[in-house]
Amino acid sequence: MRPMGSLGFHRLISTFLGIGYIPKGGGTVAAVVCCIAWYFAWSGGNEHFWAPLLVILALLALGVYSSGKVEAGWGKDSYRVVIDEVVGMGVTLLFIPVRWPYLVIGLLLFRFFDIAKPLYIRKMEQLSGGWGVMMDDVLAGVYSNLLLQLIVFAIRL
Repeated sequence: MRPMGSLGFHRLISTFLGIGYIPKGGGTVAAVVCCIAWYFAWSGGNEHFWAPLLVILALLALGVYSSGKVEAGWGKDSYRVVIDEVVGMGVTLLFIPVRWPYLVIGLLLFRFFDIAKPLYIRKMEQLSGGWGVMMDDVLAGVYSNLLLQLIVFAIRL
């Protein structure tokens, strides 16, 4: 068996274990996979407060580094790079009760902000290297999270 090498590792991370190789809709698939993983990893109550944040921060750091490494071969913000969608979806779900309706609403909000790119989201793409790849999705996740927090608050009233 041939060793993977560092570029292979960065491709694996950037494509989120190969999801990015899906020719159409890889970003949406990655976001859905994130929602499913989030449910199974964090459902069960509010005792999981810092762990999801630490996981997202670690994935963000890994994503910035790996997406920057694959940019030379794949071009700026290639469709294959979907780790940004995973991180953005994770930001959307931070500090939200883990319930299927909230996951679905969060997914819809995140995909809207990620695709439409309003409110300075598109401007984030101008950052250099992996930062430009990751930060537009992080900002889309922040906006989605804020709206989702309002929805959760309104439902609980």
